[in-house]
Amino acid sequence: MKIPIAIVDDSTHHRLFLEEQIGYFDDIKVCFAADDGQDFLNQMQRLPQNQHPLVVLMDIEMPQMKGTDAVKQSRQLYPGIKFLMLTVFDDDEKIFEAIKNGASGYLLKDEKTSTIIEHIRQLVDLGGAPMSPSIARKALDLLSRLMPDTTKNEANSVIPGMLSKREKEVLELLVGGKDYKAIAEKLFVSNNTIRTHIANIYEKLHVSSKTQVVTMAIQRRWFEK
Repeated sequence: MKIPIAIVDDSTHHRLFLEEQIGYFDDIKVCFAADDGQDFLNQMQRLPQNQHPLVVLMDIEMPQMKGTDAVKQSRQLYPGIKFLMLTVFDDDEKIFEAIKNGASGYLLKDEKTSTIIEHIRQLVDLGGAPMSPSIARKALDLLSRLMPDTTKNEANSVIPGMLSKREKEVLELLVGGKDYKAIAEKLFVSNNTIRTHIANIYEKLHVSSKTQVVTMAIQRRWFEK
């Protein structure tokens, strides 16, 4: 079964480029494209539910309605859809606004199409919160500044013993902003092996997304030197 997606971007050139590139992948299909947030909401209203996308690639700065506002409205109307921000902006304010409004991930437009496709698969298969490395570092810094200090108890800073040595290595790289492909290359294993390790980490730590596990690791300072 192909993963249905939508593309929302006010750049006709970028929309067409993405549609063409995505067409080379057998497991992804583009349901529709929209040129701003309002156009996206209008098209969604006309579509029957069984034709809704599972993932939306959403630009931020657009006429009529910007992407973060469209995500905020859509999360209430269509809670099953995951929104992956795809933009040229990497400033703190826009990252924070996107995450606060319910975006599932945040990638820069200069990412390779294959990387974007892999992140779409991750969102559908494992949840998670895909981010470009530079965005991940900024987001982690934002989280660490916003979080209360919960680490006064020394035991809190100890990485759970139920994680294997390899799972701890995977988790440390994940917290450091690496995506699945980069982790696999670093550890000389396949992407599927990393998927399995991360699924096991989620199960052992009782979390369901990258955001949750990264937040836990930051709060407890598991990887601070």
